Amino acid sequence: MSRTFKLSVMAAAVMAVAPAAQAFEAGDFILRAGAVHVAPDDSSDSITVGGAPLLGAGVDSQVTVDTNTQLGLRATYMLTSNFGIGVLGATPFKHNINGGGDLPTSLKLGETKHLPPTLTLQYFPMHSSSALQPYVGVGVNYTTFFEEKTTAALNGAIGAPASELELDDSVGVAVELGMDYMLSENFGLNAAIWWADINTDATVKVYDGAGNYLAETDEFEVEIDPMVYMVGFTYKF
Repeated sequence: MSRTFKLSVMAAAVMAVAPAAQAFEAGDFILRAGAVHVAPDDSSDSITVGGAPLLGAGVDSQVTVDTNTQLGLRATYMLTSNFGIGVLGATPFKHNINGGGDLPTSLKLGETKHLPPTLTLQYFPMHSSSALQPYVGVGVNYTTFFEEKTTAALNGAIGAPASELELDDSVGVAVELGMDYMLSENFGLNAAIWWADINTDATVKVYDGAGNYLAETDEFEVEIDPMVYMVGFTYKF
């Protein structure tokens, strides 16, 4: 066996057992961007006015919330090679608010936009040299609603010239499960899923043709509680 061949075998053996370049370690910033799909698991209280059903006796008026997809932006700062602080952001989600209960889900009652910034503590169980980095996280979600609107269909149903929808902001628990696969030292692929406890108290106010306040519904709770899915790219620096 030649000396050159022996040295080649030894070099190959050393490379086989040597650890790969660090994937994630303390002090790293990890940015992720991709498509985020929000799928609400929604329900709501019955809508009443002074305790009476909104559309009269025997009509259970509720609301549902449709799905939406936006650009998701997420970041993690690694505290150690196993723990990080994660932040979730996105371009504003826009949801149609449709009928529920005895109302057809095809009946659009309103719409809203929201932003759901979320802060989590993430745990990465794999060694920092692993290219595959699954993680779990738990934290808090804050959802703020804006640009709430009602529709002519709702105004016609309640017999009002104009109406206004108000949604309170929400604070709740968020949990996540995700995975990064690093293709190089800095670039990789990401997939993640998480659930957020998002509940809002809603009110519909009614106005006459001159914009004068007439009445409003009793406050009713809308539970959105979405499953959120994301696929995208990872960049570490």
